[in-house]
Amino acid sequence: MSSLSLPKDRIRIALLEGIHPRAVEVFNENGYHNVQAVKSSRSGDALTELLADVHFLGIRSRTQLTADVLAAAPRLNAVGCFCIGTNQVDLSAACELGIPVFNAPFSNTRSVAELVLAEMIMLVRGIPQRNAAAHRGEWAKSAENSYEVRGKTLAIIGYGHIGTQLGVLAEGLGMKVIFHDIVTKLPLGNAAAASSLHDALGAADVVSLHVPQTPQTENLMDAAALGAMKHGSWLLNASRGNVVDIDALAASLESGHILGAAIDVFPTEPKGNDQPFESPLQKFDNVILTPHIGGSTAEAQINIAEEVSSKLVRYSDNGSTLSAVNFPEVTLPDHSGRHRIMHIHRNEPGVLRQVNKVFAEGNVNVAAQYLQTHNNVGYVVMDIETTDVKDLLARLKSIDGTLKSRVLY
Repeated sequence: MSSLSLPKDRIRIALLEGIHPRAVEVFNENGYHNVQAVKSSRSGDALTELLADVHFLGIRSRTQLTADVLAAAPRLNAVGCFCIGTNQVDLSAACELGIPVFNAPFSNTRSVAELVLAEMIMLVRGIPQRNAAAHRGEWAKSAENSYEVRGKTLAIIGYGHIGTQLGVLAEGLGMKVIFHDIVTKLPLGNAAAASSLHDALGAADVVSLHVPQTPQTENLMDAAALGAMKHGSWLLNASRGNVVDIDALAASLESGHILGAAIDVFPTEPKGNDQPFESPLQKFDNVILTPHIGGSTAEAQINIAEEVSSKLVRYSDNGSTLSAVNFPEVTLPDHSGRHRIMHIHRNEPGVLRQVNKVFAEGNVNVAAQYLQTHNNVGYVVMDIETTDVKDLLARLKSIDGTLKSRVLY
């Protein structure tokens, strides 16, 4: 159990993994100056030691926040994932500890779509293998297996924010766009929904994957799915590393069934730039391999830094949890002229009654109250009219089932 009712200069914020400096600027602009930013990730004892007195933590994809790590962070009030994915955080454990987790699900959408579009043109034109040959001193001037993308059919598997934007861009090049998603989606432009994944794969010249990492998408593109693709088609994956069976893809490339591929994400990736990268796909000249850089543009990193740091500031300043991926979502107005108390508790019968009893017994007027629940956690925010909040906060913390509580003055 922890409380946070500190002046901003005593609230400690740690940003790991080289998060863009814009994040520090956002914190500073909002009065938070106790910010530590480092380029590397942390693990083991070094991570536990760091989190001993950190109130807000920013990470990217390499820092692993397991249940044990989170349990050893008594003052941690929120986590910001400065990326799209949140697989590096045990979201259930964080929720049970009263720690909301925020991310940036849309900030690098354009960057990923542009990378896929560029790689698609390169693949269809046959540039990767000609580039590799030229580096070896070979002159491979030929039109063999070199095509325009105009008139080709692109199948987008996962028609979300990136997939829809890619579809619009591809149509601008004269491509026919079809898509498959497990949820019914409104098509943009002239895109059309395929009746099934199998039909989408079989109809496409180019297949681009944009699905989340779930048990259902693991090895989505296995030998059978790759076999369902057109002979001489191309595959691109800028979604998640475990979506494609890499050995099956290598076999399909070896046989010539798949004419080329562009892979930005892998089942196992190096923990840092100083570690080696190995893949069965490295032997193929007609495969573009990139080190998980779909969102690695200056524009995307600035957008991500602003989005996630702003969410952390908003949560610290007024308790709003809008867009938290694991937590009750509450959108709160300004609390000018009143104290605001936040109470995070187990979602059990009687807790809210005990909370209200504290205010009733203290003869405190509650000007506004906001409550939301998520799984086993409840989050109630109260704007109160009183000058004595120290005793109220202590009594709220003593309620059975309380996870965290804090006050904003």
